[in-house]
Amino acid sequence: MGTKAHNWIWKWHFIGGLVSFPVIFILALTGIIYLFKDNYEKPIYRSVKEVSVGEQPISYQDQLETASKQWGRRPTAMVVPHYPDQATEFVRGRFSNKSSLYVNPYTGDVTGSITIKETDMYKVRKLHGELLMGSFGTKLVELVGSWMVVLILTGLFLFCPRKWKDVKKLWTIRIHGSRRTMYRDMHMVSGFWFSFILLVILAGGLPWTDVFGDMFKWVQKQTNTGYPATWQARGLTSNVIEDAPVPLDVMVAKARELDLPGEVTITLPQSEKGVFSISNMNSKDLSSQVMIHFDQYSGHRLLAHQWEDVGVLMRGRMWAMAFHQGEFGLWNWLLVMVTAIALMSLSLFAIVSYFMRKKPGSWGLPNSNSYKVTTGMYFLVVSLGVLLPVFGISILLIWLYEQIRRVRLRRLQEI
Repeated sequence: MGTKAHNWIWKWHFIGGLVSFPVIFILALTGIIYLFKDNYEKPIYRSVKEVSVGEQPISYQDQLETASKQWGRRPTAMVVPHYPDQATEFVRGRFSNKSSLYVNPYTGDVTGSITIKETDMYKVRKLHGELLMGSFGTKLVELVGSWMVVLILTGLFLFCPRKWKDVKKLWTIRIHGSRRTMYRDMHMVSGFWFSFILLVILAGGLPWTDVFGDMFKWVQKQTNTGYPATWQARGLTSNVIEDAPVPLDVMVAKARELDLPGEVTITLPQSEKGVFSISNMNSKDLSSQVMIHFDQYSGHRLLAHQWEDVGVLMRGRMWAMAFHQGEFGLWNWLLVMVTAIALMSLSLFAIVSYFMRKKPGSWGLPNSNSYKVTTGMYFLVVSLGVLLPVFGISILLIWLYEQIRRVRLRRLQEI
């Protein structure tokens, strides 16, 4: 492809990077902070989550009654304790609306409660996901995330060597030349080697967005590649009898017999026809996750789901989202951490190189006005616009602005 085409692609790579830089820097920085969530919260909530081991624990049914009285309503779930010094966690709500109340299993006292929305790390996450600007901020983050995909793809196109003799530039940084050349090389080389992992991390973040996320959920629904309807016990009912439901202790015993890895949760029935559900969250090995439903009166198993029952798009989505948060172990945590630092660094390298290059009073853009966009380029842009709708809308708005500007210039020339 000729120089004009190269300059045209470089122009859009430059514009996208310059406009996105502040948000990219914030996303990388808040992402790094959020990786330390467990380290930060553990000492803060130790007095709530940990207890002194006593002689004889009280029943889980009695602990449930204590939590219900404290909240004034029945909890929706209970987390099965793994250790004797662990307070029993009762839960209401999900995701950002989740609240946890902790009961000392030896004394029956409430040790405290934690509401997700009131934690410091929730604020960091909101800054990371929506810049503390609500729905508008979420869409702005989605726009920048979409443009980051374009920046990576255009950067790979611009940097990848066209001839075999140029392959060495993939790892060569010219430190003995000008400072601008050195910073440019540092941007290009680091950008190239972190490009794939950045795309994977972006793939894990996009499902949280408004437009792409809703579109992805719609595709899952249309293709039946999400969770099975009965995963959340839809359509399942208990056989109502005069006897009281089985005590919570029975379900805890069943959960421990299953010996599931990760955090094990018992979802509690909220009506007389509701069911008990035992599930586990194990980010280190998603394939080990199960969902098993039980009749609340007899305790008999009604239905069991394995991870293989989950649709392929949902499995891919959950994997990417877990990877995005570094949940697969120390290697994943370190990889995301290093990549976030690299993203901040290569962004700074690009900005420094640009300001060293551009002349005062000029944007420093290459001349690309005479280049005619090919059919292949149109196809690529349209495809990315469909896959990333917010990016597509931004391109359409830019095109409309260019058309209006050209009409105005033409009218001024005619005067």
